[in-house]
Amino acid sequence: MKKIIALFAVMLISSVAFADISPTALEMIKKLEARIVELEKTQTKTVSKEQVTKIKPQDFKKLEKKVAKIENKQNKQNKKISKINKLAASDNLKFDVDFRTSYDNIQYKTASGKKYSNDALYSNRLWLGMGYAPVENLFFLGQLSFNKAFGANYNQRGIGYDAFDWVINENLTDDTLKVREAYWVWTPKTGDIGWTLSAGRRPSTNGYLINLRDDDKAKSPMGHIINMEFDGVSASMQINTYVPGMYFKLCLGRGLTNAKSRFDNTGLDYTKDGSSLDNMDLAGLIFQAYDDGQYSIMANYYRGFNVVGNDITGQNGGTAILPVMTTYGEMDGAVISGKIEGIGDEINDFLDETILFASFAWTQTKPNATQRMLGSSDKKSGTSFWLGAQMPNLTGGKFGIEYNHGSKYWRPFTFGEDTMIGSKMATRGNAYETYWTQPLIQKAFSMQVRYTYIDYEYSGSNAFFGDGGAPMNMSDAVAAGNDPIDIAQDLRVYFRYRY
Repeated sequence: MKKIIALFAVMLISSVAFADISPTALEMIKKLEARIVELEKTQTKTVSKEQVTKIKPQDFKKLEKKVAKIENKQNKQNKKISKINKLAASDNLKFDVDFRTSYDNIQYKTASGKKYSNDALYSNRLWLGMGYAPVENLFFLGQLSFNKAFGANYNQRGIGYDAFDWVINENLTDDTLKVREAYWVWTPKTGDIGWTLSAGRRPSTNGYLINLRDDDKAKSPMGHIINMEFDGVSASMQINTYVPGMYFKLCLGRGLTNAKSRFDNTGLDYTKDGSSLDNMDLAGLIFQAYDDGQYSIMANYYRGFNVVGNDITGQNGGTAILPVMTTYGEMDGAVISGKIEGIGDEINDFLDETILFASFAWTQTKPNATQRMLGSSDKKSGTSFWLGAQMPNLTGGKFGIEYNHGSKYWRPFTFGEDTMIGSKMATRGNAYETYWTQPLIQKAFSMQVRYTYIDYEYSGSNAFFGDGGAPMNMSDAVAAGNDPIDIAQDLRVYFRYRY
């Protein structure tokens, strides 16, 4: 038995020697070394000479050489890390590049059976990231962006909501660089509790779970109910010393500011404008209950104040042809999500690299007085559930499948989701998605093929919070003289460079 353990140590360290070195691996090596020393002492006391000679001295010499080689490699890496830290502490702003070229084939079918399509939509998206850390626990992060279709933009934007601040970097506009993110983060610590305080144009897209199909690291929000750009502040308390991964985060954002513009002939620069929309704010609490690297549970609750929408029925002076943007009331939302990264405990490589997740969300309107939120002056609640799996394939890539369903009055803040046919998470009906993400040249260059199919049961899935978001089933909508989208499809192929 002792021989098996010793030889197992040799094989393990041999494999580690040709892999990336981590503190965990080095700790394991140190424990194995100590165990081997114990075995040597025990063997000299309890086993016969014949048994000792079966474990050859050269095996231990080889092991010592490999350990020395690993330690030497780690020392070199530590020197590199120290060099990077020195650069980070001096006047050097770090940049990174994320550039994507996409092809989309888009198909729509309306409730009356009409079909619309674009079988060759090409676009480029650039994210230019930056970061600077003058001291250990204070840093700045930013990201500039453009997202545009190939060729000139003829400015055919209808009423122009694609340039709205919530989604300015997620929609196809032009080739001017816009600020997508710009914020500072301070990370003090008191005892075993870690804190963060941050302010600026915070990351509020590509959040938890939606990041899997987007092939990105998860950012702050829960992708099931919030996926749009905001300016605001956040503060968190990390208590993972007591429960793995546990933290609380308070987020405060402002989506609209009520203020007169400068030089508007009144002389009251930046004072409140009684004829304009109220300040629109959002307050939310994110709670990660558990995350041990394999199992995680997260929850999020928010309230939106003075949410806006289009008046198309004339209540606030709008018409179907010339809608008026107005303030409608408050919106509550909550979600709980769970994820499993790796099924079982080292059963096989396929299950180790498989991810499963499930999420359930709820929203509720709270109209002001007789205002009609989502077409009703009463409180209306909606729900959505979302299931997904991501699995490895034989080519070293990832294959994913997802399904989500939303009820009649379901309304999340997901206007900035990365799609060309509207937010699939906002679907009042059924959405199906499958994708294949494949690295081509290490981690720097990759491709993805993604297909999204949305079957709407009710209209208004991608509208704001007023009458435009009123739900009607397809047959009733046609009978009322409307012709909403019934089926939407998007086949996307992209190539992506990241460095």
